[in-house]
Amino acid sequence: MEQIGDLLKDLPEVKGLAAASPPKRRKRLPKITLQSDKFLDAALAIELEPDKVERAYMARQLVQCTLPHSNPGNVALWTRRNGNYTLSIQPGSEDGRLLGYPYGVLPRLLLFWVVTEAVQTKKRRLELGNSLSGFMRELGLIPSSAGGGKRSDAKRLREQMERLFSCRITFDVKGLVRGDGAVGKAHRSMEVTSESEYWWNPRDPEQAALWGSWIELGEKFFEAITEAPIPADMRALRALKRSPLALDLYTLSLHKAFIASKHHQGQFLSWDNLLHQLGAEYDEDRMDNFKGKVKGMMRRVSMAFPARLKYELQKEGLTFLPGTRLPVPPQRAALA
Repeated sequence: MEQIGDLLKDLPEVKGLAAASPPKRRKRLPKITLQSDKFLDAALAIELEPDKVERAYMARQLVQCTLPHSNPGNVALWTRRNGNYTLSIQPGSEDGRLLGYPYGVLPRLLLFWVVTEAVQTKKRRLELGNSLSGFMRELGLIPSSAGGGKRSDAKRLREQMERLFSCRITFDVKGLVRGDGAVGKAHRSMEVTSESEYWWNPRDPEQAALWGSWIELGEKFFEAITEAPIPADMRALRALKRSPLALDLYTLSLHKAFIASKHHQGQFLSWDNLLHQLGAEYDEDRMDNFKGKVKGMMRRVSMAFPARLKYELQKEGLTFLPGTRLPVPPQRAALA
């Protein structure tokens, strides 16, 4: 409960109250927002019922480097680097026009669904009907209703589906060393889907009608995302779904916490490496701003773990410590 109290101090509704001068007259305390209240409920449920995991998966490669947080705009290629590992994305096209880059929360949630379906069904062809719509509803989104506005879930979902499923993703790794001492590099370029069919309602162009729609994952992409997927908890995704930074830090924490416990050694990430790894376009000259956002979000991410994430914030960076209880133990994850 002490950590929930710590989190409350950082919520926008109450932040700064402790530092404020004593009021001359009694004032009504600000209310906790509905979103904050829902997050605390979700974190408490994960803590009290750690074994009731709703399993989901994310591809390991898309944790090492992440998708854009905001729209990159009209650029020919978008890249992210993490040490000797580089992720590159090229937008797809339709009717002779570029569709743009997948960015923000929705393509991350779509990727969770894609990887989870691919791992569990072991099939490249994925039906978008009841399965995807059910997943989105589980996250509190409305995939098959117009929603009545420019920011409606249906319109944004349709747009981000087309952007994600039509793009090409490339992984490059340099500095590989073979047993005989030879040094090399690896390159894998993949189309996310090789085929697809989308059926939208012509009478309601904003409606994301998924029934009858399907995608077939590209062969290389399917192989890549099912090689060593990282297991996650859908309950945590629901709690953190409002922020691409939170989702990125959650999956990164799952990966690093597993490695730390496996090798019984802390896993350190410098602030500079973390900034270049994440999909956010933060200003390198304003590192303090980036650090502040990560520190605040890590408090929430920690509470999305069954018994809190074990980590340390340091002047030079972030260290993930051994001993974190993962939502899906490694031996169970291997049997998925």
